[in-house]
Amino acid sequence: MIWFYVALGVGVLLGVGGQMLLKSGAGGETLLQQFLAPQSIIGLALYFAAALCYMYALRKIPVSIAFPSVSLSYVLVALLGFWLYGEPITMSKLAGIGLVCCGVFLITRAA
Repeated sequence: MIWFYVALGVGVLLGVGGQMLLKSGAGGETLLQQFLAPQSIIGLALYFAAALCYMYALRKIPVSIAFPSVSLSYVLVALLGFWLYGEPITMSKLAGIGLVCCGVFLITRAA
């Protein structure tokens, strides 16, 4: 059973990596340039790999636990956005991050 949770965690991390690469490739002047940027292509590939990991995890993990767990990616993306791109983390964002973490904790404990 542990491997299904590992796959879920890896899927979340791959999705976060994909999101960061899409942000990195967003510098093109046109949408086509942005889409063809190497970072964007790799980011999309990471999203695909994340989907495969998620599909594997769903073989044994109830979707009512797996899908809310994916919301931890919001937390990681907000923190990486701050560290890598200087995006502000306001008190409301911190409160939201706290609520997401509490929600995931409660959902996974209820199982």
